[in-house]
Amino acid sequence: MPAGERRRLTTLVRPARRGDRRAERVTVRSFGPLGLAARQGNHHVPWTVRVLPPFTSRKHLPSRLARLRELDGRTSVLTRGEGTEFDSLRAYVPGDDTRSIDWRATARQSTVAVRTWRPERDRHILLVIDTGRTSAGRVGDVPRLDAAMDAALLLTALATRAGDRVNLLAYDRKIRTQVRGRAAGGDVLSTVVGALAPLEPELVETDARGLSKAALASAPHRSLIVLFTGLDAAPIEEGLLPVLPQLTKRHTVLVAAVADPHVETMTHARGSVDAVYDAAAGTQTQAQRRGTADQLRRHGVVVVDAAPADLAPAVADAYLALKAAGRL
Repeated sequence: MPAGERRRLTTLVRPARRGDRRAERVTVRSFGPLGLAARQGNHHVPWTVRVLPPFTSRKHLPSRLARLRELDGRTSVLTRGEGTEFDSLRAYVPGDDTRSIDWRATARQSTVAVRTWRPERDRHILLVIDTGRTSAGRVGDVPRLDAAMDAALLLTALATRAGDRVNLLAYDRKIRTQVRGRAAGGDVLSTVVGALAPLEPELVETDARGLSKAALASAPHRSLIVLFTGLDAAPIEEGLLPVLPQLTKRHTVLVAAVADPHVETMTHARGSVDAVYDAAAGTQTQAQRRGTADQLRRHGVVVVDAAPADLAPAVADAYLALKAAGRL
């Protein structure tokens, strides 16, 4: 660049992964008039770009919102559901459940009246993301933590549209990030996305007692606690199971784990000695995960174990099922 001129250089940078990207030094080298000597200097330009999580499960949101509208009675007749909230009275039509007849209201009028219910609203959802060493394991091209984030974002979008309150907690041995007191509204999802963007797994064993204590502090009211963690036998049996009664005593707990689809492929391998050993190893791994999941279910926990591509819609379906049953 000739002396005394000003020029602008534009460089397109495409981030490959979420997180905070900070500026490097800008180096300027200037040459003398004869080109025999030069001097160089570095300039620090402070700026940061935050790359947000991709939210690939957004494509499943319209179908789950349609199911939510059906539960909420916007596209179908309000029905009776265990633990749901009373909505209104209407005239009896053939096919209605006779248990929903309101005999007092019927006695006051000339027609048979039935009660209608709607799914509970303004419930509390606490998303707890385990950022310990198990979340660093890669399934395909991304860590398990990223699949858990994607599922958390879909559940956040769905729960806020359902009128529920969503809180977020990321923990391993200390709180890594937290979103508290977010009422249903349009800014909840963007707040959760911004909190998850710089989160990275820590290569430490998760403190289950500390996680339980932090979850209880973040959920003073009865809540649905969705715990994104692994289903490895040792961390669950030695860490989570001893403190699980503290969570299930007052709250509904859902454990969501990322399964490796390669293990499923291994179980079908045949044709050589190595393939048979792979099949045995895959079958044993699946049996251990099923055993761990059964232990959690015996404590009243809802367990979702799915591949990364299927985890987000599976967690959303479990949430809708709990909401329909009035268990939130």
